[in-house]
Amino acid sequence: MSAPDTLRVGMVGYAFMGAAHSHAWRTAPRFFDLPLAPRMTAIAGRDAERVAAAADKYGWESSETDWRRLVERDDIDLIDVCVPGNLHAEITIAALEAGKHVLCEKPLANSVEEAERMTAAAAAARERGVFAMCGFSYRRTPALSLAKRLVDSGALGPIRHVRAQYLQDWLTDENAPLTWRLDKSKSGSGSLGDIGAHVIDAAQWISGTNLTGVSALLETFVKERPVGGDFVGLGGHGGTDGPKGPVTVDDVAAFTARFEGGAVGVFEATRFALGRKNAMRLELNGTKASLAFDFEDMNALSFYDRADEPNAGFRRIQATEPEHPYTGNWWPVGHGLGYEHGFTHQVVDLVGSIAAGEQPEPSFEDALQVQRVLAAVEASAADESRWTAV
Repeated sequence: MSAPDTLRVGMVGYAFMGAAHSHAWRTAPRFFDLPLAPRMTAIAGRDAERVAAAADKYGWESSETDWRRLVERDDIDLIDVCVPGNLHAEITIAALEAGKHVLCEKPLANSVEEAERMTAAAAAARERGVFAMCGFSYRRTPALSLAKRLVDSGALGPIRHVRAQYLQDWLTDENAPLTWRLDKSKSGSGSLGDIGAHVIDAAQWISGTNLTGVSALLETFVKERPVGGDFVGLGGHGGTDGPKGPVTVDDVAAFTARFEGGAVGVFEATRFALGRKNAMRLELNGTKASLAFDFEDMNALSFYDRADEPNAGFRRIQATEPEHPYTGNWWPVGHGLGYEHGFTHQVVDLVGSIAAGEQPEPSFEDALQVQRVLAAVEASAADESRWTAV
């Protein structure tokens, strides 16, 4: 058997998401038989010393200090965008127009207008056999993929109600420093776009229906934070002395919603839920059954079928069997997977779609729909929670 053709990858960004994506590109071909062999050709970042160190640490062959060099290089087939949202549109559109496939982190952009331009560029590129995908990696969690399979099979019947939460606590320290995630000009929004976008996408994807309207509240609990400080994890710890700058994004987003077909949804996203480290939760209630998921117990799915004994309650499905999505390529039954595996599965699906000449999911059109929900939530919150169409 001949070796697969190579897919030469250039990545922009080397921080948290850059590390996760690097691990995925490196790991995917070692556990999955891919139709194209990813080659980690180059990584780009503004600081020459740091990006060179990241290239060495994560396994990239070379480094650049300007993302434009990745777009110009003829030895790169795909651009992986892992930078703050204010840079997504420019990089992505340039890459697509240069004939490069694109993987862009979520949310797609910082505004609907930017997302629309990116989606139009992706549609034009698709006509030339060039593909773009948005990185909603939680879709690739085996238990959530199993949930999608169950809903698509009709096991739940028509969906009546959806509850979706994403709860973290890394910003509860009022002296955590003012990072880019707290600057609207760079991040677009706070909890709403950073983590709320994930549960919006998951709820729409698993239910198979889009949100049509919302009524929302946004709140910023800590209005100012220290500028600088020692960066630890996502939030870090700044000092109580020294200058402070304004926090220009939300700390919590909460909204009710309606889906196509009439289902009702309740959504919440916050980075101020003490004790919740990464509680990305989803529950769907149908006419025949219900399912529930919590990423803090990410290898399990809870399922209740009304045909069962009425007092039986939810049963636990350990999503580690070989027939479950993705898991057959990993460890023996019962040996769970972790956060990083979603990114690896994302690479597997993206590479497979590119090789087959098919649009990978989620498409930029899917991500644009999420962007429209984010915009509707902000508009509703700014107008005394008035019901706002998506």
